[in-house]
Amino acid sequence: MSILTIQNLSKSFGGITAVSDVNLALECGELVGLIGPNGAGKTTVFNLLTGVYTPTGGEIRLGDLALQGKKPHYICGKGVARTFQNIRLFKNMTVLNNVRTAMHQHAGYGTLSSLLHLGRYHSEEQDMETRAAELLDRLGLGDKADELAGNLSYGEQRHLEIARALATEPVLLLLDEPAAGMNPAETLRLTRLLHDIRQQFNLTMLLIEHDMSLVMNICERIYVLDYGCVIASGSPADIRRDSRVIKAYLGEEAGHV
Repeated sequence: MSILTIQNLSKSFGGITAVSDVNLALECGELVGLIGPNGAGKTTVFNLLTGVYTPTGGEIRLGDLALQGKKPHYICGKGVARTFQNIRLFKNMTVLNNVRTAMHQHAGYGTLSSLLHLGRYHSEEQDMETRAAELLDRLGLGDKADELAGNLSYGEQRHLEIARALATEPVLLLLDEPAAGMNPAETLRLTRLLHDIRQQFNLTMLLIEHDMSLVMNICERIYVLDYGCVIASGSPADIRRDSRVIKAYLGEEAGHV
């Protein structure tokens, strides 16, 4: 069953077409890569999926639910979460509170209860704290719960951003260059973490990444964008030997090798 279906998705900014007639689909439980040169339109696709941008044309469906044109909070509430190429944490808040903040969209108490600390407020806040601590334990950050997020190492901040996305209880997780800026040891830990997350949380994941060793090791299928268009799709083995992909990344001469 397809959990995400994109049909003829396009986005133009003035006279510039950033994404053109993109079609892709993800089945439940898949980990799929979205790769391409800088400026190929990868992050634009993520921004369209999460409601940051409104498509110029095409459809985005999460199961049977149409997402195109919906607001980011609506899309997040339906189970689509993302991380960002540039880390976006509350660096002066604790690690635990970064995760708790993401859980508030599912809080069952209203504004009045929140302001006056009435009704279900205390029990739900305690429940969120417990669940946040459990989530941090599962991602190897349990011993960092009371530290400020800004004091974590770079790799740990990446892990925390993923934990915060998971705290929204997604069915689809979009990862925008999670290995960006990591050293080889941190990338290896991230690779293991993504394997564990997929198994533990039964998630479908779409991954943008420039680290090809990571992509080839963990993705079942890969889509390749170039100048806003899908130029290839298939297994990692298929993508490695696709002449269009070689040409897009390595230039005309390499394409004829």
